[in-house]
Amino acid sequence: MESVIREIEITDIGGFRIGNAEWADLGTGCTAVLAERGARAAVSVRGGAPASRENALLNPLAANDMIHAVLLSGGSAFGLSAADGVMQYLEEKGIGFATGGGPVPIVCVSCLYDLEFAEKGKRPDASLAYEACIHAGNFQEGNHGAGTGATVGKILGMDHAMKSGIGCAAFQAGDLQVGALTAVNAAGNIIDPDHGTWIAGIHEADGTIIDAEEALCSLSAGSLRFHENTTLSVILTNGKFTKTELAKLADMANDGYARAIRPVHTMVDGDSIYAMTNDTVKADLNIAGVLAVRAIEKAIVSAAEHAEALRGLKACRDFRRSL
Repeated sequence: MESVIREIEITDIGGFRIGNAEWADLGTGCTAVLAERGARAAVSVRGGAPASRENALLNPLAANDMIHAVLLSGGSAFGLSAADGVMQYLEEKGIGFATGGGPVPIVCVSCLYDLEFAEKGKRPDASLAYEACIHAGNFQEGNHGAGTGATVGKILGMDHAMKSGIGCAAFQAGDLQVGALTAVNAAGNIIDPDHGTWIAGIHEADGTIIDAEEALCSLSAGSLRFHENTTLSVILTNGKFTKTELAKLADMANDGYARAIRPVHTMVDGDSIYAMTNDTVKADLNIAGVLAVRAIEKAIVSAAEHAEALRGLKACRDFRRSL
């Protein structure tokens, strides 16, 4: 049977522009997803340690129905203030929620923990996020944007960790389009769900991957050496969905995390998935969920495969070249 699902570019989904900005040598950066005409949105937070701002507005019970951007940033909680740069960019363009005092852009932000990888004291700020907005429409995978400081496989410490990054993927079935943008900064390993093979994670000096779940279970209580970690994603779709349906879509998309990251959703992860729609095509939520899971897992694998060695940490491509 010929597949009814085809892969597309994430940029094929109209109404959104994605931009990166990073301090490459310093090991941190941010990624802005702009919806300048406004987008209905929701969020699912499965990790136990999220760093976020304005996510309460995405609750289906909240009055606000549109947001104008999502920012994914390094810097842990320090990076939350970088959203001010996105707000400045949008305000200058007259974009935002209309008020008597002028437009107020609605910008949600989630941050990943890269403080032990990045240059000490260097965190994305408003100027870097503003730069990401200027670069919107010129998105790259790997060591760019929020993926600049992303690492994986940290359960046995950074000596056994591997460089990761940011990745994307998108699929279409009929007129429905669903894409995912993912910055992978997980404590666990990345696995290719299609082939059951390890892609990146805890490794020996020769690149041999160590099973992260085995490594975790071998540690005694109180001796865990890995710290804060976060995988952040934005689902983009053209499907017409309510906030409640988008919340369910983001929740369903977490299956992609579970398929491609092991272990996942630990108490030291801040895993979050946003879902945004340009609201143009009548669609079935179940089909959208299938496409979202597929996009998430492929984006995770792509984030690792596009990553390059940085600040003394090797990426999976380095080991593949040497083996």
